[in-house]
Amino acid sequence: MDLYDMIQEASAAIRKRSDTKPVAGIVLGTGLGALDRGIDVESEIPYPEIPHFVSSTVETHQGKLLLGTLSGKPVVAMQGRFHFYEGYAMDQITFPVRVMKALGAGTLLVSNACGGMNPQFARGELMIIEDHINLLGVNPLIGPNDERLGLRFPDMSRPYSSRLIELAERLALSSGIQARKGVYVAVPGPNLETRAEYRFLRGIGADVVGMSTVPEVIVAVHSGMEVLGLSIITDLCLPDALEPADISEIIAVAADAEPRLTSLMSMVVAEL
Repeated sequence: MDLYDMIQEASAAIRKRSDTKPVAGIVLGTGLGALDRGIDVESEIPYPEIPHFVSSTVETHQGKLLLGTLSGKPVVAMQGRFHFYEGYAMDQITFPVRVMKALGAGTLLVSNACGGMNPQFARGELMIIEDHINLLGVNPLIGPNDERLGLRFPDMSRPYSSRLIELAERLALSSGIQARKGVYVAVPGPNLETRAEYRFLRGIGADVVGMSTVPEVIVAVHSGMEVLGLSIITDLCLPDALEPADISEIIAVAADAEPRLTSLMSMVVAEL
C-alpha cells in the first residue's frame, strides 16, 4: 500500500466515527494538551485505533485525535505529536498532517514548547514563528513524489502564512497577550544542547530551538495548507548563563503559559 492509499484508509476510518469536516488541523505540543477543554468534542479517537498512526511515547502527550468545534469552527486536533527522537520515520511523524488535509483541513495550526536563545525573550512568553531552520538531518519529502499529494519542489520562501502571522499579532495585541516573533530551529534531540551548540544556533539566526514542528510544516506546505506556528518559551538557553535543564520545570512553565496560547489559538480559529 502506498502513502496515498494509507492516507485514504486512515481518513475513511476517521469519517466512520465522526461527521466533522474540519477547516483546520491543530497539533498540540509538550504540555499543551489541555486545548481539549475549549473544543466541543464530537469524537475522540486514540491513535492506535486509526490505521497507520503510530503511538506517542512522550509522557505529556495523550495520544488522541479530537474532532469537534473550536470557536464555532470545525477542527481536528492532535492531542500529542510524534517526534524524530522517538525513533519514528519522517513519513510516520507527518502522516497525521496528511490525514488532516484529506479530511478537509486547509489550515494547520502547530504549537510547541521550545528553548529561548534570543536574550530579549523571557521564559513563559509566546512566540509566533515567522520562519524556521531544519537541522534534523532529514526531510519528510525525500523519496518518490506523489503528485496527488503535492509538487515535487514546493516553495518554502514563506512556509508560515503572512496573513495568519498578522492576524495572530493583531489578536494578541488586542487581548494583551505578549507575543514575540522569530525563527525556530529544529534539532533531533532528545538531549538538550551544549553551550557551544546554543552559540552556533543563535549565530545562524535562530531565536528558539526545539525538537519538532518543522517536519509537519514542510508536509503542510507540500500539501497546500496555510500554516501558523506558535511556541511557548519554556526555558532560557543563554550560553554564558546556562543552568542545568529541569524537565519538570519546563513542563510547568508550558502549563502556566498554556491558557494564553489556547486563547490566542482559539481567537485565530474564530477568524478563519
